[in-house]
Amino acid sequence: MRIYAYCRVSSLDQDESMQADAILKRYPDAHVIREKASATSRDGRPKLADTLFHMRDGDKLVVWKLDRLARNMRDLSNIVAELEEKGAALEILDQSIDTSTAGGKAFLQMLGVFAEFETNLRKERQLAGIQKAKVAGKYKGRKQAASDDDVQSLLNQGLTKADVARKLGVSYRTVLRRANAA
Repeated sequence: MRIYAYCRVSSLDQDESMQADAILKRYPDAHVIREKASATSRDGRPKLADTLFHMRDGDKLVVWKLDRLARNMRDLSNIVAELEEKGAALEILDQSIDTSTAGGKAFLQMLGVFAEFETNLRKERQLAGIQKAKVAGKYKGRKQAASDDDVQSLLNQGLTKADVARKLGVSYRTVLRRANAA
């Protein structure tokens, strides 16, 4: 049996060492996987995908908190199903949940629903705050990376789309969108 400690933070300036320390305190021989990536979905988390791929019968994936692994029910259910297919289990330390038990599986499903609910509430509050700021004239959104006219002007000067992107400090796709909009 191998223990995989999955430790994830959302941004580069955050540190996952507190998560790793908590897991290593309980499982000193755990293989620690550290990832810096957003968790709005499973996409964009290659270390999680690689870890799940390598897990075998009897292995256990341990996370410090549920939100370090998944923020919506679909992803959580898919991860748990993938682990079950391999004969592996999931343990969430802060809630003392272990999917190798029937009670652990049931409690995890309930927690997953609440985690998704909390994420949706946070999004609603954010959108409401943005709407209120727009009405008050305090929110204008972010500045446009490059205007259609700027892009077209540089293209008319004979620059390639790649050169325009470099000159304006935007992505190639942005130049394509702006060129097509003009």
